Amino acid sequence: MSGKLKIQEIARQTGLSISTVSRVLAGKSNTSAAARRRVKECAQQNGILQGLSSGRLMLNNVMVFAPQRAFDVRTDIFYYKVIQGITAALAEHEVRIRYCGLEETHSDSALFMEKMSEPQTEAALIIGIDDEHIHTLAADLNKPCVLINCTDRQMRLDSVSPDHQLIGEYSANYLFQQGHSHILNLQCLRRNTMELRLAGIKQAYIRHNITFDDGQHLVTTSGFGREEAEHALTTFIKEIGELTPLPSAILTGGDYMAVGAVNALKKLQLSVPGDISVMSTDGFNLAEIHDVPLTSVHVPRDELGQEAIGLLQRRMLRPDAPPCNMLLCGRLAVRASVKRLSPNKVTPAVSTHDHRLYDV
Repeated sequence: MSGKLKIQEIARQTGLSISTVSRVLAGKSNTSAAARRRVKECAQQNGILQGLSSGRLMLNNVMVFAPQRAFDVRTDIFYYKVIQGITAALAEHEVRIRYCGLEETHSDSALFMEKMSEPQTEAALIIGIDDEHIHTLAADLNKPCVLINCTDRQMRLDSVSPDHQLIGEYSANYLFQQGHSHILNLQCLRRNTMELRLAGIKQAYIRHNITFDDGQHLVTTSGFGREEAEHALTTFIKEIGELTPLPSAILTGGDYMAVGAVNALKKLQLSVPGDISVMSTDGFNLAEIHDVPLTSVHVPRDELGQEAIGLLQRRMLRPDAPPCNMLLCGRLAVRASVKRLSPNKVTPAVSTHDHRLYDV
C-alpha cells in the first residue's frame, strides 16, 4: 500500500480529513489529541504502523527527568551532553521538551506524579534516576517512558545505557593484553552503573587467572573530581610503603579522575607512562593531560539521546512490544598514556628499587 493510499484509507475509516491524517502521521503539533488517538488506533488495527517510517514521532510534548546537576555543564558534563543529544534527536520533530530535576535516589514522588499527570506530558525520558519507586510509578501510568543510564528491575520499561559491565571488562582486559598484571583501579562507586563497571573489571581478572584483592587493586572515591582522585591515590601509594611494588597501570573511572591520578604521580616524581600507565573510561572529555595523550575507552554519551528517541518511537508504534533493554558498547581510543610491557618482564614480590617517592 503506497503512502498516499495509507492516508486516504485512514481518513476514510476515521472520518477525518486527509490533511489532518497527514499532519498526525508527520507528527505535527497542530492536531488534537482525539485526532491523534483515532489515527493511531486505526493504523494499528490495519497493520499500517508497522510500515511507517521510524522517523515519525506522533507526540508533541516530552518530559525529561534528571538529577538537577544534569542541567549545568559545569556540574555534570556527561548528563548535560546526554540532554543535548535528546534535543538534537528531537530537532526534526515539532516536539516541546520540558524538564524536571529529581534526586537519583529517594526522589520526590509527589513532584514526579504531578509532572507526569499533566495533560501535556505525553511521554517521558528518565535520566540517571535509580529510585525503583519512580520506575514503578512511571510504568503504572502507562505513558510511553524510556530510561537512560538506569535500569527498571521490574522489566516494565524500555531503557538504554552504556554497557558498563562490558566496558569495564574490556578496559581491564586491554591493560592485561599490554602486559600489565598489577593494575590499580581508581573508581567512584556511588551508582549501580559504576558497580557494574567494577563487576566487569573483576571478570577480566578472573579471565586472566588473577585474584582481585580490594586492598591491592581498588581505591574508591565518593565523586569523579580530580582533587579527590589525586588525594586518594597519593594516600594509597604512601600507605603501601616503598617495599611494596607499585602498580604498573592505573584504570580510572573518568577523565577528571585520570587528571587527579597524573597530578598525584607527578608530585611523587613518577612519570606517565614511563613509570606507571594511566587509562580512563569516560565520555571523552579530555584528549590529553599535561601533554600526555590519554588512552581511554569512550563511553557512549551523545548517542544515548538518539537511541532513547528511537526506543520511544518503537514504543509509540508497538505499544504491546516487550520492554527493551538496549546496551551500547564503548570505543577504544589508543593514545600514549599506556605503555606496553615486555611479556618477559617479571615484577618481584619484594622490590628494593627506589621509586623516587621520598627525598633522600
